[in-house]
Parts: sequence; C-alpha cells; structure tokens
Amino acid sequence: MNYEQILSRLCALSGPSGFEKEVTGTAAELLRPLTDQVYTTRLGSVVGVRRCGRENAPKLLLDAHLDEIGLIVTGYEEGFLRFAALGGVDPRMLPDREVVILTDPPIRGVAACLPPHVQTAEDMDKALPIKDLCIDVGLSREEAERRIPIGTPATYRGGCMSLGEALLCGKALDDRAGFAVLLDVLERLRGKELGVELYVLGSTQEETHSTGAITAAYEIAPNLCVAVDVTHGDSPDASKQETFQLGGGPVIGVGPNCARSLSGRLKETAGELDMPVQVEVMSGSSGTNAWPIQISREGVATAVVSIPERYMHTPVEVVSKADLENTARLLAAFVESLGEGESIC
Repeated sequence: MNYEQILSRLCALSGPSGFEKEVTGTAAELLRPLTDQVYTTRLGSVVGVRRCGRENAPKLLLDAHLDEIGLIVTGYEEGFLRFAALGGVDPRMLPDREVVILTDPPIRGVAACLPPHVQTAEDMDKALPIKDLCIDVGLSREEAERRIPIGTPATYRGGCMSLGEALLCGKALDDRAGFAVLLDVLERLRGKELGVELYVLGSTQEETHSTGAITAAYEIAPNLCVAVDVTHGDSPDASKQETFQLGGGPVIGVGPNCARSLSGRLKETAGELDMPVQVEVMSGSSGTNAWPIQISREGVATAVVSIPERYMHTPVEVVSKADLENTARLLAAFVESLGEGESIC
C-alpha cells in the first residue's frame, strides 16, 4: 500500500460531519476492487463486504470513520462569515487559518485575526472563542449572502505530505489514516480463505455523534467489531503517561469498551508476528465508534486498535508510516486467525 498516495487523495477531500459525500464517493471507489459488494447506508456510510462463502459464518466489522472536524456558516458580519464548529474544533487553530467553504464551486477564505501590533499583551495570551471569530471571503455582505447560504459547511484547506522519511502530515488523518489501513488489510487478504464474513465500514458523523456507525452496525448486525481510530501521539510538551510513541506500533485498547477475548487475541497475534504493540487503558468510553457499536442490538464484542497521532484535530496531524503498515499487518493476521465454527466472542 502506498500510504502517501492514498492519503494525499483522501485528505485533499472535504468531508466534515454530516457533509461527507465527496469523500465517501472516493472511499467506495477504492473499496470496489477489493470487495465482493459495496453499498452506501441511509446515513451515507460506505460498506464493503468480503464474502467467505460459508453458510452462517460470523460477521466481523472493521470500522474507520471518514468524516473530519469542520465549520458551518451561521450568519454574516458585513462581508465576513460567522460560524460554529462541527465536532471538536480547537479555537486556537483558527486565527489566520485558510479554509474552504463548500459551495459549488468551493470558495476559499481565511479566519480573520488581529495582527500582534494592535493586540494587548493579555489578548495575545488567550484564544478567542469561536463565537467571536469570523471568516473573511473577500466579498461584500450582499455577495456573501447570495453565494454562501447559512448552513454551508467549511473545512481546513490542506491535504497530506511527507514529514521527513518516516512520517505523514496533514488534515483529516483522523481517521482517514484508519480507513487507508483497512484498504491495506483488504489488499493483504486478497485471494485468501476466510472464516468470517468481513465488513469494512467507512462511517460518517463520528466527530459529532457516531451516527453513521450506530446505524450501520444495527443494519449489519456483526458478531464482533474492531474500531480503528487514532490516539494521542508523543510530543515534547505532552504527558508520557497519556501519549504513545509514533513508530512504536499499533495501540491495543483494554477496558470495559474492549472485549478481553479480542484484545488478548490481538496481543497474541502481534506476538506471533514479532511486532511491537502498545497498550492503552480505556477506563470508560474509548472515544471511538466502538463505544456505541458495543451496545448495538443485543451487543457486539468489540476491540479498539489505534494509530498514534500527534496534533489531533488540527490541520497538521502527524502519523508514522510504519505504524500504519504494522496496524494493517496485525489486523490482516487477526482476520485470518478467525477459524470456521470457532467461538470468537
């Protein structure tokens, strides 16, 4: 898998929560050569199905969300746009940031900011709340109202690029890096016999309420699920107890949101592959789609596998290529290990 190539394509697309159509269309296109069936759910999530040809085989769901954090236009201030957040937007990231307004065709804008020369020392030391910020699109109020209706979404401008030799940097790697890993899993399983029906889900609206995963899981009714997402990566100013090393391997979740049988099996599989892994204790909600999927219908055995990522929910998220490859290797081996008729939950 050429991760830089795939993620450059995926991360260049705009798909804030509730407005993912552009990215889900590309995700479906990428799934088609690797699966037996691709379809879209009522809430816009994309599902690829790899059949095993065995009657009453258990269903395994692999999930990664395709949406990203974003903004939504709420009003006008002269020719400037007022806006609200879609998902967990950090207001510190906004001043002087380039954004893309998702009109047809898209319009570029910049989040307005005061230069330091006209700010007080106190102002320079604090982040402005989103309600006090505006987007400058270079238009009069009349033209802005005509071309950019209230309710129009926006995203950070950007894509994905190499950072040194080992890392990738860009927007929306949370969680399009996870979806790229699932494409790699499907490639690694091409032509191999499986003991499970494999469903790969590119879910929508995770950043706002996980509704894409909730409804897709209800429809698929899987026996077990692995949610693939990102977790906090190491950086000089971050707690060593709360972050994970980039290049240190996939992070396996343990806690009430993670079935012990699946977490244990993932760790055993990593040992058989002689692969480094890290363990994240999740004492409550994992903060991923695994939390609602776990209680879909009568319950689903879930696991969480995470990719360490620096600078989450910014336009410059950073992941390790080696972690992506090792996460795909681990999940492919895990899927292959699930045998026919075996108790796996």
